[in-house]
Amino acid sequence: MGRRLVPLTLDNLQDLPERCRACVFWELDPVSGEAAVKAGKSELEKEAWISAVLLEWGSCGRVVYVDDVPVGFVLYAPPAYVPRSTAFPTSPVSPDAVQLITGLIVPRYQGQGLGRVMVQTVAKDVLRRGFKAIEAFGDGRAEEFGCVLPADHLLAVGFKTVRPHPRYPRLRLELRTTLSWKEDVEMALDRLLGAVQKEPALRPL
Repeated sequence: MGRRLVPLTLDNLQDLPERCRACVFWELDPVSGEAAVKAGKSELEKEAWISAVLLEWGSCGRVVYVDDVPVGFVLYAPPAYVPRSTAFPTSPVSPDAVQLITGLIVPRYQGQGLGRVMVQTVAKDVLRRGFKAIEAFGDGRAEEFGCVLPADHLLAVGFKTVRPHPRYPRLRLELRTTLSWKEDVEMALDRLLGAVQKEPALRPL
């Protein structure tokens, strides 16, 4: 089985699931996002966002291929590039952290260690750029569909609450530079990315 982990660019953006390819929930503020959807321009806005982040900050995602078939992806960026994050009551994301925006491994390919490989690459990238943690907003109502990471999944894999809220707590995972950190984080985030196994196929985390 041939595996490839490729940085997300405009060239392979089409390899994301269709609903994720055109989703601008995080990439635009609430008003602009709603306007883009109504105008049918959300996919163009997604491309514009990816392009801007690539030019100003660098790679902000990874796509995983197995035998040239796209089977998963993860998206991440500093909070300054995630306009929607400022709309949350528990914002802002800490300046020393990168925000984990969304991620997915399609159910058929879960349990094969792909999430671990993907997250290891992201973690190394984040550390190389001088960040100390990964943060995410959690959804306290995990039974409802949405673009926000389920809080219970985040807590279950090692994230800690840094700002509590009944609906949208902000959680943090420290990126310690020890061997135990590498093992713990790879295992924890592999479980997080695989948590969508119980959810409908192609649902964002």
